[in-house]
Amino acid sequence: MVRMLAQRYDMIHCGENYHDVFPRNKLSRWKQPGLCYFDTMSGWSEWLHMTPEEHWNWTCQVSMECVEIEILELIRLAASGKKVIVDTNIPPDVLREISAYNRVAIMLCDPPDICATRFFDREDPDKKFMMEQIQLCPDPEATLQNFNSWALYHPPLEIDWEHTGFFTYTRSDFENDTREEVLSILAKHFGLEKAK
Repeated sequence: MVRMLAQRYDMIHCGENYHDVFPRNKLSRWKQPGLCYFDTMSGWSEWLHMTPEEHWNWTCQVSMECVEIEILELIRLAASGKKVIVDTNIPPDVLREISAYNRVAIMLCDPPDICATRFFDREDPDKKFMMEQIQLCPDPEATLQNFNSWALYHPPLEIDWEHTGFFTYTRSDFENDTREEVLSILAKHFGLEKAK
């Protein structure tokens, strides 16, 4: 959706993990250990074999470490005067401090476990790379099962995404192409199109 909105409405597109533009050699292993994890791990097998709880904790750590970097990058990009649209790691409590309802959309899916069953259905380089790394593990089937278990993990303190105070859209149709329909809903929410 971020890519499609950027193309349709001539905006700067910041895809998932746009914090990667920050030079890796400027990251601090002390200040940003989560973001530096891939530089310090023994190999992809180590990451792929994190327990669901370990993976959740690492993901939360990375999100918090990204906040400063992503905000600085958004300020830099917005200085051009062109609208920016972003797939961000910035958590809702921080977004409430720096943004507004009509500038944030949280995308959800139902059933929630769809990520565990359909993650590799889309063709993109990151997913292809991840599957290649899974296949290189001693027991690819067990590794894939562990990878999928991350999406099913429910931590003790989980964000209730539907009640963050921001606009949410829940996708439940995974058989039909709903991209144009969702694009239109988001465009109206962001004020890019007039509501009919």
